Amino acid sequence: SCSTVLKTLHFITRPLSEEEGNFSLAYIITIHKELEMFVRLLRAIYMPQNIYCIHIDEKSPRDYKTAVQNIVNCFENIFISSKREHVVYAGFSRLQADINCMRDLVNSKVQWNYVINLCGQDYPLKTNKEIIQYLKSKWNGKNITPGIVQPVHVKHRTEVSYREYIHSGVPYVYPAKIRKAQPPHNLTIYFGSAYYILTKAFVEFTLSDARAKALLEWSRDTYSPDEHYWVTLNRLPG
Repeated sequence: SCSTVLKTLHFITRPLSEEEGNFSLAYIITIHKELEMFVRLLRAIYMPQNIYCIHIDEKSPRDYKTAVQNIVNCFENIFISSKREHVVYAGFSRLQADINCMRDLVNSKVQWNYVINLCGQDYPLKTNKEIIQYLKSKWNGKNITPGIVQPVHVKHRTEVSYREYIHSGVPYVYPAKIRKAQPPHNLTIYFGSAYYILTKAFVEFTLSDARAKALLEWSRDTYSPDEHYWVTLNRLPG
């Protein structure tokens, strides 16, 4: 039962400070295995004033999906992504999973300030309050998506077309002998982490701006596009 879940797992049920209560975070968590590890992560980052979108890999076992759904049903501010992807390592589907959650989060009633993306094998080193204070003091309305101009040794990721293949039931991406067109809008490609902390205004921009949409389409057949997509958009003037 939900009361047992809340009590035995010691979920926090009220904001621990006024500062935290007035500063909501959104989380995107992409998961596909190890239920207990996911629950430990969720318990560690859970606050009732925050909002959480869980993306379950579509190819995960049915009993795993059911177990996650049963936990999520106990909370008004946690939900399963409305659209789920068959996630392939280094494939476009990993980026699309985040975007699916972003669309849901932007349409939610919670007025969140930043979104943080995690995978099921992450775990926080800071408390909710420490994360908020760090964002307010050092970043104050800016995105955390570090990167550099795409280095020569990873240019192949965006210069040739990559395709999904399946070998022995395992999907993977592999380069095709097709050279890609130059990036749209004469964009300079930057390269960085697939993980970020983004403002709500920036998320709304990425979901609506013509350049962001064009870059997304262009990135469909690149290798690990989540490692260039966010950082490239963040470097646009303005």
